Amino acid sequence: MHIPDGFLSAPVWAAMWIATIVIMGYAVMRTNRKLGEKHIPMMGVLAAFIFAGQMLNTPVAGGTSGHMLGGVLSASILGPLAASVIMATVFIVQAIFFQDGGITTLGANIFNMGFIGTIFGYYVYRSVSGAIGGQRGRYIGLGVAAWLAVVLASAACAIELAASGTVPLNVALPAMVGIHSIVGLIEAGITIAAVSYIMKTRPDLLELEKI
Repeated sequence: MHIPDGFLSAPVWAAMWIATIVIMGYAVMRTNRKLGEKHIPMMGVLAAFIFAGQMLNTPVAGGTSGHMLGGVLSASILGPLAASVIMATVFIVQAIFFQDGGITTLGANIFNMGFIGTIFGYYVYRSVSGAIGGQRGRYIGLGVAAWLAVVLASAACAIELAASGTVPLNVALPAMVGIHSIVGLIEAGITIAAVSYIMKTRPDLLELEKI
């Protein structure tokens, strides 16, 4: 899902950069205001975990593979804005040092794979878990939000490619969403497993102030 350079037209990647800079500027400002010492180690640990997890690709179908995103996982612990900073940092490092995704398309990649999961996914998680209640609601909310974050990220990617004239929408959208519906199940499983482990070993980490 990392879009390389040359796959998006200049108007599309420029628009995505603007949207990403605006959201990131607000996220950084809010995080700097409310960030406490208790958050810094967790942000580092989450960034390292997500970076390592994204380097591990799982075969899916037709020769394709997928990897975890981690937006919902990080947002469920630190909240959507602090998690947005974490995700953006991961994607910047990947693009600059590992050529995983392009530089012109970095804004789109951060928006698709980072912000959709951390911001939209977080509120889906809170809504579902609140409606159901209890530990069961937390796990169901995490699973639904993590799956949906991956599917929506793939749909956004398809729309951007189609808007750029790279591939028709009626080809890109079913292909991307179809494959990532399966990848989303992997994301949901990893997210639930990670939060379940944290709840058993360090439940206090889930009570950090949300940013």
